[in-house]
Amino acid sequence: MNVGFIGLGNMGSAMARCLLNAGHRLTVYNRTRARADQLAADGAVVVERPADVCHGDAVITMLADDHAVEHVTLGEGGVLAALGENTVHISMSTISMALSERLALEHARVHRDYVAAPVFGRPDAAAAGKLFVIAAGAGKVVARCQALFDAMGQKTYALDEKPAQANLVKLSGNFLITSIIDSLGETFALTRKSGIDPHRLLEILTGTLFSAPIFTTYGGLIADERYEPAGFKMTLGLKDIRLTLAAAHSLLVPMPLASQIHDRMLTVVARGEGDTDWSALARLSASDAGLHS
Repeated sequence: MNVGFIGLGNMGSAMARCLLNAGHRLTVYNRTRARADQLAADGAVVVERPADVCHGDAVITMLADDHAVEHVTLGEGGVLAALGENTVHISMSTISMALSERLALEHARVHRDYVAAPVFGRPDAAAAGKLFVIAAGAGKVVARCQALFDAMGQKTYALDEKPAQANLVKLSGNFLITSIIDSLGETFALTRKSGIDPHRLLEILTGTLFSAPIFTTYGGLIADERYEPAGFKMTLGLKDIRLTLAAAHSLLVPMPLASQIHDRMLTVVARGEGDTDWSALARLSASDAGLHS
């Protein structure tokens, strides 16, 4: 397929490379051109404007937040104005339900196809093509995108035709991840202060009750106190919890735990640690317990 790709951060670069490796023809744009140039050696065509990637079978946006997605998609010279008649816009960014609903309406207004397809997985999973894709949109349109999802992920979960549902699932999953990180942080602080080796604790927990990858991955980072370089920045995690709470507010769903985690993440960012991995939330628990790295 002929694919455009906008947004080549840690995740986007890995995903784009998977598409190239699968034989898809790729045209890429990134605000910082050096990121795009790194893919040129692998066969990607680098362009100077977002509009120049919008005329193939699909264009993928993988951007940091609502502001970036709104600007690139709906701004002057953006994706929507340039989108080909048969080009699908696949938004793989983690964005708010409100923006996803607006994007769906704007695409429908000009008779263009839009699919929301956020992903679960860190950059190493993206590089290995092992992401989990959560896709929502018109069934026939999602099916047209399946070859691309297969190149980037190990499994696709298709929801109904409302794209914002995929974004809510993604935000809900990220809320659960932060809940686990915070719980692990408290657990490791408790046991470290009693003198239990964190790696031994990790071995016991993941070898008995908690063998899922989420516990082995984040438990390992916390045991090692390995919070840099960030696989997923604290600032982005804070953004996702804020969007989760916005969705909860719109649906009249109290989320007291999410509110508490939001404030704890905000504390970490306020301390100047916004660029650390979001698993560094555990360092706040250690600090509260009087432990020091």
